[in-house]
Amino acid sequence: MSKKIGVIGGGIVGLATAYKLQTEYPSAKIYLFEKEDDLGSHQSGRNSGVLHCGLYYEPGSLKAKLAVSGIEQMIEFCNHHSIDHEICGKVVVASNRRESVFLDNLAARGKANGLNGLNFLSKQELKDREPFVVAEKSLLVPGEGIVNYKQVMDKLSQLIQDNNGEILLHTRISEIEDRNNKIFIKHGSKEWELDLIINCTGLHTDRTYKAFTKNSVSPVRIIPFRGEYYKLLPEAEKLCNHLIYPVPDPEFPFLGVHFTRMINGEKEVGPNAVFAFKREGYSNTEFSLRDTYESLTYMGFLNFIRLNFRFSMGELGSSIFKSMFLAKAKKLVPEIESRHFVKGMAGVRAQAMDSTGKLIMDFRVIRNGNQVHVLNAPSPGATASLAIADYIIQEYIRK
Repeated sequence: MSKKIGVIGGGIVGLATAYKLQTEYPSAKIYLFEKEDDLGSHQSGRNSGVLHCGLYYEPGSLKAKLAVSGIEQMIEFCNHHSIDHEICGKVVVASNRRESVFLDNLAARGKANGLNGLNFLSKQELKDREPFVVAEKSLLVPGEGIVNYKQVMDKLSQLIQDNNGEILLHTRISEIEDRNNKIFIKHGSKEWELDLIINCTGLHTDRTYKAFTKNSVSPVRIIPFRGEYYKLLPEAEKLCNHLIYPVPDPEFPFLGVHFTRMINGEKEVGPNAVFAFKREGYSNTEFSLRDTYESLTYMGFLNFIRLNFRFSMGELGSSIFKSMFLAKAKKLVPEIESRHFVKGMAGVRAQAMDSTGKLIMDFRVIRNGNQVHVLNAPSPGATASLAIADYIIQEYIRK
């Protein structure tokens, strides 16, 4: 394929896609366009660096398939390029009988997705692994781990450029036009003629879909949910050895407040999932009139709030009141106190939602002419990024 292909968006999915395109089509010219001054400035660079192996996802779903393939590829990539990572495993904790039933279902789902080594821990086995965790029932997921995604993105960037690809930072695509089966895109006075573009713009993918296709309506609407973390102080790091997760509510894609040992040795607790008043708003003081207006006038979001009012208020409360956040952490580790942690990083999740208020759980990719749009790629999007890139090539370019 002697073509020119543009990837819009320099997060980990965009980088993985550009890298895989070069591998698949070495004679093609690959461009990656990123509006920020650095790669992975948003979702990709603001997560806790967990490698997800496919425990949570509906068997047969795209997420389930690509998470299993994705973690295998990511581990191989990290091994090959000496990127910091560790398969440390995690425990998922049920705090009561109701959650124990959910945990049984979760284990069955993981086995259906091909996960090996899942094991319910005895009280002593849990104590040996995580001495401060209190649980009615706990599941060990040995295949999960932690990684330095910044190093992953740096290596992908290097490989792209070493193979004659171009990465253009601080390049926001302001205009796009189809002419004679070609795509012409512009940034200021600069113009590129391309044969194909792939939209990997994350938090803005619904807007870029409409702008690029000239369709007035996007198949999904992105609603931003901020996830806030607290960092454990050194004297409290003993409270967590590896990864400790609650049983998630099956109605929501959010995994709940959990404890994470990061690849640099630091430990954190979080995140919550609170509506963000700005798509790139990393604190509760950041506000965008456009972003807020679009969300609050979208019938899907209003339906979501109506159907999940208690959940929404609880998450908002955990953002405003440290005591409410602490209560979520105490459910897993009762000995944790507010003096044990300080404000850490925050990220914003691009959550796709339909007009009924239903959260779109699975990955979603569509093709429109000579454009491919990654409309929804939330967690485990980072873990599965190399597999997502393979899927895009196989299903939307080769065919």
